[in-house]
Amino acid sequence: MNTSNFETTAEQKAPEQKSYKNIVIGLLAAAVVGLGAYTIADKGKTSEQIQQQQTQIAKVSDEKSDIQKNFDASLARLDSMSTVNKDMESKLADKNTEIAKVKAEIRTILNKKNATAGELAKAKRLIEDLNGKITTMEADVARLTEENEHLTADKVALTQDKEKLTQDLTTTTTAKDELAKKVDVASTLNASNIRVTPINVKGNGKEKVSTTAKRVDKLLIAFDVDNRIAQTGSTDLFVSIIGPDGKVITSENSGSGTFTTREEGEKTFTAKVPVDVETAKRKNVEFGFAPGTSFQKGNYKVQIYQNGFLIGEGVTELKKGGLFS
Repeated sequence: MNTSNFETTAEQKAPEQKSYKNIVIGLLAAAVVGLGAYTIADKGKTSEQIQQQQTQIAKVSDEKSDIQKNFDASLARLDSMSTVNKDMESKLADKNTEIAKVKAEIRTILNKKNATAGELAKAKRLIEDLNGKITTMEADVARLTEENEHLTADKVALTQDKEKLTQDLTTTTTAKDELAKKVDVASTLNASNIRVTPINVKGNGKEKVSTTAKRVDKLLIAFDVDNRIAQTGSTDLFVSIIGPDGKVITSENSGSGTFTTREEGEKTFTAKVPVDVETAKRKNVEFGFAPGTSFQKGNYKVQIYQNGFLIGEGVTELKKGGLFS
């Protein structure tokens, strides 16, 4: 065995092994460098993606915040119309229903923690639609408010007109009542030519005048009544015959009773005499009164009332008479 050949071969292999080792080390070093570069590049790409995501999240958050602000502004406009009266509320009921529906849909989106861009875009469209409805409602409210103001003004004017008409009517009614009272008073009859004649009725029915109390059977009362403006028609005269004792003589046969006077209150009347009168014409009235009892000596006063007023009176005296009268 040649020792020199072995040594030569060993010496040749040694550099080859060393060279191979260096190559492996170089490759490993390159791999490490490459891995480090890849890791750095990948880490930079991940950071960029995270940054982009954070930017997008911030953008979505800002957009959601802007949408919320716009929604709050729309709600504030609605709140400004919260003083709409009941009449307007009934007229705007349909619009209120539509707006409530849109508000609920917007709130649903905004209350989502992870609302998508599409949902936010829909919320923006809904807010635009909501603002359109609010604008229309504001116009309706303005129109209805103006109409109400006109109606209020018309109501005030009508109330004032009514008050004036009421005052005029009251004045007219008062004047009419006063005029009616004046006409009523002015139309009261006048009694004139009042005659009170004591009558003695003989057994054969013949009558003659007598002033002796015990011979008088009745009083014949006659007078005239007239008035220029009295309405044609029937009216009642109340006749009170007052005896010597100062009391009104009453009789069931003559229908005695009480009546109301304008100035003396309730009075007793002896007889009620119905009379037909004609405007501006004189009417003669005559009737006899027999009390059914004996007359006493003294003065007998006759008072005639019509329309609550004393319109005339007369008096006659009955004497005691002599022994043979």
